[in-house]
Amino acid sequence: MAEAAVDRSSKSGLGPAGKPFSTFERLVAWRYLRARRKEAFISVIAGFSFVGIMLGVATLIIVMAVMNGFRTELVSRILGINGHMIVQPVDGPFTDYPALSSKLAGVPGVKMALPLVEGQVLASAQAGGSTGALVRGARAEDLTKLKTVSDNIKSGDMVGYASGDGVLIGTRMADQLGLRVGDLITLTSPDGDITPMGVSPRIKSYKISGLFEIGMSEYDSSIIFMPLEEAQLYFNAEGLVQSIELFVDNPDDIDDLRPKVEEAAGRQIAITDWRQRNQTFFSALQVERNVMFMILTLIVLVAALNIISGLIMLVKDKGSDIAILRTMGASAGAIMRIFFMTGAAIGIVGTIAGVLLGVLVCVNIESVRQFFSWISGTVLFNPQVYFLSQLPAEMDLSETISIVVMALTLSFIATIFPAWRASRLDPVQALRYE
Repeated sequence: MAEAAVDRSSKSGLGPAGKPFSTFERLVAWRYLRARRKEAFISVIAGFSFVGIMLGVATLIIVMAVMNGFRTELVSRILGINGHMIVQPVDGPFTDYPALSSKLAGVPGVKMALPLVEGQVLASAQAGGSTGALVRGARAEDLTKLKTVSDNIKSGDMVGYASGDGVLIGTRMADQLGLRVGDLITLTSPDGDITPMGVSPRIKSYKISGLFEIGMSEYDSSIIFMPLEEAQLYFNAEGLVQSIELFVDNPDDIDDLRPKVEEAAGRQIAITDWRQRNQTFFSALQVERNVMFMILTLIVLVAALNIISGLIMLVKDKGSDIAILRTMGASAGAIMRIFFMTGAAIGIVGTIAGVLLGVLVCVNIESVRQFFSWISGTVLFNPQVYFLSQLPAEMDLSETISIVVMALTLSFIATIFPAWRASRLDPVQALRYE
């Protein structure tokens, strides 16, 4: 008779012959997940575990997407106004820059070669007020090709610039100095004329031809574009340029282009790429991104620990049930799988809900920012502090997958010990005082 009972229990999925995650095991696991009045406290812990995993996964996805968006926006703006490769002379000044620029622009993969004369000045307005600025002298035809500037002229035009009679300044600089199109801006350079009394500063006023707005406040408040010939005269660099900036099709292919550019130059040159010039900045971004990932992972870890505590309490509460199942022929593996599925279900559902919530917020990130700004009555994500005019978010598929895998792994690991403890429960001890 005992053999017949064991045989029947095996056929029903209770014994060793039952398949892993059988219908019987799934039904019992689902039964333990449902809230009942006497198990309300356990259900509350399970609910907190679910919410914790959901919020942890969503927060990770949102923060990583925002940081990716930050990097993409900053790179596009930094590389939109600065060259990907900076070519500087070694054996002598670039007096042949028109011909050299044409040679370098003809290298496959190079979109544009921009000869430049640069210098630091003090910019001031007639009515008072001054600020430090970087003057970049460039040809009008080159600046027209630089779409980051030419397509973002907010006031005025490039007609005066092309004729050599005007300069372009950023909107934030104009606001700081109280200047508008048509006003005069006075530039003071410490490297002026040499006199018997020493070097005297060079002071000259220029008419503002247009105002540009790149969208990065650091550039909009500090850069002045001046016609190349005028900049050569102002900085005592007649007939030469200090560097030639190259804009390429793919900034990540800089290493492959370097030997081609050196060969096309036909002379000794020094090449600096965008990664070297911004190494500290982008390294700081990467470190911050990695640290944020590790810190926010702790939210998911805490939620996983809640799964452990909730399952341990559930095992204690279901001791008699486990004992009865064991006496009916359920194997230790079946008991372990039941409680494993109970805990894993919380992790899986919480992770899925977290992904959905994270994607929803990322898609509507700017609306969310404006809503909280309206609720709090303050300006969240101030452009003057963060350099960008709106909150960016860019989700990365591989990164999202890694977050999901991490959350599921922590959830599954958290269920192993309580499930193993349930499978080791002695039916005799559990039923002794029942």
